[in-house]
Amino acid sequence: MSLYLRGDGDGGADPAASRGGLDEVRYYDDLSVDHVDEGTTVDYDVFPPVGGPHYPIWQNCGIYDEPLRTEYVVHSQEHGAVWITYDPDLPEEQVQALHAHYSPGDYLVISPLEGLPAPVVASAWGSQLLLEEGGDPRLAEYLVEFVQGENTPEPGAPCSGGHDGTEEDFVGRIGTEAREIADPRE
Repeated sequence: MSLYLRGDGDGGADPAASRGGLDEVRYYDDLSVDHVDEGTTVDYDVFPPVGGPHYPIWQNCGIYDEPLRTEYVVHSQEHGAVWITYDPDLPEEQVQALHAHYSPGDYLVISPLEGLPAPVVASAWGSQLLLEEGGDPRLAEYLVEFVQGENTPEPGAPCSGGHDGTEEDFVGRIGTEAREIADPRE
């Protein structure tokens, strides 16, 4: 996998050309689309992930108040979802600003996550934008560009009918030793 910023690896294009405030988007390539067994913990090169190995079942798109199991969400990214993560200590009005981007049926997953490199991080398959606050107008630009964007490996694949549990649900279901969990589609 390699990281590049616009204008670095795209033939020297002008980073400000045609994308407004998205000149700080980080791009990644050579991401695996392989499935791993549920219960496997993937060690991603980028945090939060922007693609890579993932579970065979995707995370349902929507708003979550608890952290999610990363390997499910990466599968949603493969389907074209953008994962908006935010620091759990983000002020409530900023969290609500993030939630306002979601409408039922949208390819968005919004959830808190500890240890982020910025207070808010938007991650799509192969790209990521770090933001200092939930009301940053670049987030809307990022969503227009990257929800079901051109790098989506499986555009049009579902973002519902999959897994809707949180990390806590996952840990509670598999325990410390177990390696199998029930298929949420059953």
